[in-house]
Parts: sequence; C-alpha cells; structure tokens
Amino acid sequence: MPRIICPRCNRPESRCLCALIPRLPSRTRVLILQHPSEVNHALNTARLAALGLVNAELVVGETVDAALLDPPGYRACLLFPGEGAQPLAASSAGQQPMLLVVPDGTWRKARKLLHLNPALAALPRVTLDGAPPSRYRLRKAPAAGALSTIEAITQALEVLEAPASFQALLAPFDALIDGQIAAMGEDVYRRNHVQE
Repeated sequence: MPRIICPRCNRPESRCLCALIPRLPSRTRVLILQHPSEVNHALNTARLAALGLVNAELVVGETVDAALLDPPGYRACLLFPGEGAQPLAASSAGQQPMLLVVPDGTWRKARKLLHLNPALAALPRVTLDGAPPSRYRLRKAPAAGALSTIEAITQALEVLEAPASFQALLAPFDALIDGQIAAMGEDVYRRNHVQE
C-alpha cells in the first residue's frame, strides 16, 4: 500500500509538518531558486521556508527568468559567498526593501545555477556574518558556518528585519530532523552522525 503524501509539505501524512509551519510576514521578499535534483529530497528545507513566509517564492529549475530578479520596488541581492560579498546588515529606514535571492542545492549545484544564469551571478552578493552553528545534525557541513537553506533564510531575515523574530520558521525543520533521527534509531544516528 503506497504511503499517502501531504500535498502541501510533501511529507508522509503520518509525519505531516503543516501544523508547525508558520505564515510569517516580512518586508524582505525571498526568492528561492531550487536545483531540480532537490525537489524530492527527504529534507527539502527550501519548501518549508517558502511555505512559512508570506513574501516568498520557490522557483525550481536550472535557469531562471531574469525578470524575477528585478521586481519593481525591491533591490536584489544574492545570498551566496564569493568575491566582493558584503555581510548582511539591518535595512535602513527609507531604503527599498530587499529581494533576497537564495540558491538551494549542494554547493556544486548552487554554483552551477550561477554559471547558467549570468543575471543571477551579476547580482550584488551578501553573506551571513556570525551565524549560529547549524542545527542540521544529519549532514556534515562542508565548511564552518555552512547552514541549510531554511537556517540561512531565517538568519538573514533576523539581521535584515531586527528586532523581528523569524525563529518560528525553524520549528518544522527541527521536527523534521528529530523525525529522521527517530526513524533511523538512536544507535544508527550516534554511529553515523555524532562526532565524539
């Protein structure tokens, strides 16, 4: 008998996260560009982020319509490290709100998105400065400061829209991680994911 999948959060019905997903408003518009190989990933945090934010959009594909990167009334920035990237800072009063463009995928796939989309690669880059360690206990970070997509978006919004809190975005993420650990069993988790 096939598992019934929730059409909204894309999780098995018995592990549906919808009750934990907030609907948070933000002045910042978030555009998540998801590599197609991430769509059916069990830990699809980009989908959770897009569902949890009123002013967010999730676009799946290797190429993006350049018009999406230049919406009227917003100044676009790419949340991605690289040469010339500036640490995010709180928005100043009177400044146009930001369109925060966030690539979603492995680092290699995210770089491919930039390579295939010159308009995306040309956006001014911003990075997170002093972000807390990742709560993604199931995946080894490729570098210090590496975060999942939902963690990076949450941290960025906390900086841009301080003192507003966006921590509620992480409730379904935490439940997702806890559920995965429970499904694999504590022994398997400790053997494969906990560094002594």
